[in-house]
Amino acid sequence: MDENSALIQQILREQQEEEGGSQAANRGSAHKEKDEGHGWQTVSYPKRHRKAAKPQPERPGHDARPNGDADVFRSIELHAEERRRRVLEAQAAAAAAVGAGAGGSKRYSDDEDDSDAEVAGAVENGRGEARKVRPKKPKKPKVTVAEAAAKIDAGHLSAFLADITASYESQQDIQLMRFADYFGRAFASVGSAQFPWLKIFKESPVVKLVDIPLSHISEDIYRTSVDWLSQKTPEALGSFVSWLLDSILADLTSHLGAVKGSKKVVQPAPSKSLVAIFAVLAMVVRRKPDALISLLPVVKENPKYVGQDKLPIIVWVILQASQGDLVVGLYMWVHLLLPLLCGKSCNPQSRDLILQLVERMLSSPKARPIILNGAIRKGERLIPPASLDQLMKVTFPAPSTRVKATERFEAIYPTLKEVALAGSSGSKAMKQVALQISNYAIKAAGEGIPDLSNEASNIFIWCLSQNNECYKHWDKLYLDNLDASVLILQKLSDDWRIHSSKQPSLDPLRETLKLFRQKNEKALAKEDNAAHYALLRDADKYCKSMLGRLSKGPGCVKSLIVLAILALIAAVVLQNIESWDLNKLLEKFNLPQNF
Repeated sequence: MDENSALIQQILREQQEEEGGSQAANRGSAHKEKDEGHGWQTVSYPKRHRKAAKPQPERPGHDARPNGDADVFRSIELHAEERRRRVLEAQAAAAAAVGAGAGGSKRYSDDEDDSDAEVAGAVENGRGEARKVRPKKPKKPKVTVAEAAAKIDAGHLSAFLADITASYESQQDIQLMRFADYFGRAFASVGSAQFPWLKIFKESPVVKLVDIPLSHISEDIYRTSVDWLSQKTPEALGSFVSWLLDSILADLTSHLGAVKGSKKVVQPAPSKSLVAIFAVLAMVVRRKPDALISLLPVVKENPKYVGQDKLPIIVWVILQASQGDLVVGLYMWVHLLLPLLCGKSCNPQSRDLILQLVERMLSSPKARPIILNGAIRKGERLIPPASLDQLMKVTFPAPSTRVKATERFEAIYPTLKEVALAGSSGSKAMKQVALQISNYAIKAAGEGIPDLSNEASNIFIWCLSQNNECYKHWDKLYLDNLDASVLILQKLSDDWRIHSSKQPSLDPLRETLKLFRQKNEKALAKEDNAAHYALLRDADKYCKSMLGRLSKGPGCVKSLIVLAILALIAAVVLQNIESWDLNKLLEKFNLPQNF
């Protein structure tokens, strides 16, 4: 750059010296003419000569040069052209040097005509630099997820896993990170156009999401990976799942930020290992679904996992866990997604996605026996009493609030209810569950929604058959929940034969009805509200009716038994009266001699 500048300056100095020399020569010739003119001097007026005369039209054969001399300015023009040529060459060399210094790896066009045109344009604009031309970057070949997955070698993966296991024997977190990095390098060439996961998750039904992206990974690679993952501790896998899930949510945030921050939707380039993160996360939760349960408190309480935009990701993760263990998948659905259905902010799209997930799980082969066997998991119920209450309310809403999804809830409710009430009848744990459910059921029965009240009253009567303590609990709640109590008493009275046969003992019911009658008499004596008074009269009527049946029931049964025995004896005696004597008859029926 310094050499080129020096060259330009030297040329300019030569031009100035030549112009100075010509001026000096002109002055010398003027002095000489003055001397030769013997003191006479021609006076001229410079201002007059500055006015430019209008150019005359050139006539054919007429030379425009003064005195008709064609070679007077020829040498000056040649010299000027030579100077101009050298200046252009120097400027072109300077521009080339600037381009080489600024970006040594950049390529410029070798077309001489284009280069001359650029230099000439720069000179005409008074610039000393030529315009830079950026070369076009070569396009990378498009690689699909299937093509990248096909290049993974099971033997190489197995050797890699053995190596990192030996190198980081006591550091499972590092082993898992290296495992993810292996798949990250394998899928690094897959672009966003070949794996538009956000669009796929938004537009695809749950049935099609289940095998994304594991459908492209061979069985050998999958089996090698999950066998190695099964050797890791639950704590290490839990932290690893959290990191993988956070990585996906971070990429989602970048997508949403790009959309919200600009009017034009521009999809940012995904992480080079994003496909790998989905694949690795799917393999982990399929092989070790319990790792997902360990994150349940964090996912429920942390707002970064909550929202309509994150729901497809959560649904996909639970779906992957259900592939490994159906009970774990349903557990996550009940504890994480079911509460969202009861919220006022749940829109139809979210409701549909959540229902698709549970419908997919319940439609699996042998789903019912599997979840019934897992109704109690490690001492914890798969569907606790509070979740059963939520299921009742979304399945049996008020007629004015029914939606299209209500029929879908009605289809899955019987199976989920059966799981919620499953257990060993008479066990201590079952008695405790029945007591908890009765508290929710009596409140739901009194909400005034016909379908809900009918279902809740049936569940409350079931609780009475499981635990006698429920009668005592009912006595405490009787007057505060009079609407529900009247409905339950009516159902017991109307279907007495059915319900009485399911009760292990009728004594607790008899004692409870007597207590209810005492409370009714006291309340009726001082009740002023007509509606409440009518409820008390109805309750007392049903109590009196059932007490009458209970008091007559045992005596009638005993009488029938005695009559049956006597009839049998009489029949035997009449048939054999001639051959038997009285002593033999008494001996046959083990009766005393004085009978």
